[in-house]
Amino acid sequence: MTEMVYGALPIRDSEPILPKWARTLDKWSIGCVLILFLIGLLLGLAASVPLAERNNFQPFHYVQRQAFFGGLALVTMIAVSMMSPVMVRRLGTLGFLGAFVALALLPVFGTDFGKGAVRWFSLGFASVQPSEFLKPGFVVISAWLLSANQQINGPPGKLYSFILAMLIVGMLVMQPDFGQACLVLFGWGVMYFVAGAPMLLLVIMAVLVVLGGTLAYSSSDHFARRIDGFLNPDVDPTTQLGYATNAIREGGLFGVGVGEGQVKWSLPDAHTDFIIAVAAEEYGLILVMIIIALYGTIVIRSLFRLMRERDPFIRLAGTGLAAMFGVQAMINMGVAVRLLPAKGMTLPFVSYGGSSLIAGGIALGMLLAFTRSRPQGEIGDILRGRGR
Repeated sequence: MTEMVYGALPIRDSEPILPKWARTLDKWSIGCVLILFLIGLLLGLAASVPLAERNNFQPFHYVQRQAFFGGLALVTMIAVSMMSPVMVRRLGTLGFLGAFVALALLPVFGTDFGKGAVRWFSLGFASVQPSEFLKPGFVVISAWLLSANQQINGPPGKLYSFILAMLIVGMLVMQPDFGQACLVLFGWGVMYFVAGAPMLLLVIMAVLVVLGGTLAYSSSDHFARRIDGFLNPDVDPTTQLGYATNAIREGGLFGVGVGEGQVKWSLPDAHTDFIIAVAAEEYGLILVMIIIALYGTIVIRSLFRLMRERDPFIRLAGTGLAAMFGVQAMINMGVAVRLLPAKGMTLPFVSYGGSSLIAGGIALGMLLAFTRSRPQGEIGDILRGRGR
């Protein structure tokens, strides 16, 4: 009778946050991330020592920095994974706005560190690459717009997200950073497809990408050199691709032995873009297959858990984050084995790089938050008309 007059009190979830987080988290995925980080430290012990010697640092200078930034990334990942989807959406929105402003200021205050592309802010003690932090925020914003488009009388979210994606791609191409531009476009395309894009539109987009690549080849010497080097059947053994190809060939199945590899003394980016070549030379195909399996486990388990999700925003954002994470790993390893043109892209949680590690921690924290178990019916209930 009291409830009929005054209404029922809401039931409070009294379970402490840490036990609830541990119970609902995908433990396989977070375990794979931790193993990837440990593998990165192991490879850094070999790959970064020659660079430290060339720069007159202590032998394990870069390993110590990787351990520091990696530890910070893991703490960030765990903290973000404890957030609710609403909090993650707010974090992604604020992060996107900050990274977008930083990306716009790169032509004025950025530096290229002699690599031919203005992608970083130099802080003296460290450098920051805004595009790394832009990606998870962009995925969250796009998923929000695409899910809002599905609502009755909702905004034209598909159009707004497309305009935003094109704007970001244009800013990245101007750096130039074609690798990150392709990654952003791919992530948006996957979310757009999952949101129900017509196949004809996706075909038109693919044609536009080809036309854009042709235009970039004819107008950018930086882009043309990389494509020509990729298409050339003869690999110059004194280039980074040449060193990496030879190292992978020398490693064979079981590698030449711990610390016995030689490619780390020749490759300037052995600790970042081509760290998989160090893994293949010293530890062989076995370690490379383990690394691929770890990335595959994270992506596949995340997608399977998202298939049961009823909230369209969570489903779209999680799919975009998982797709971009997996494709970035594929691009890095594909470049090393010469399946793709050189992109200048790190291997997530394995390569050295403060921006890459921390931004990766944010992105994976968001993905873990979206894939946590929630009290809900199966998505099939909605399709059968039994959803609430």
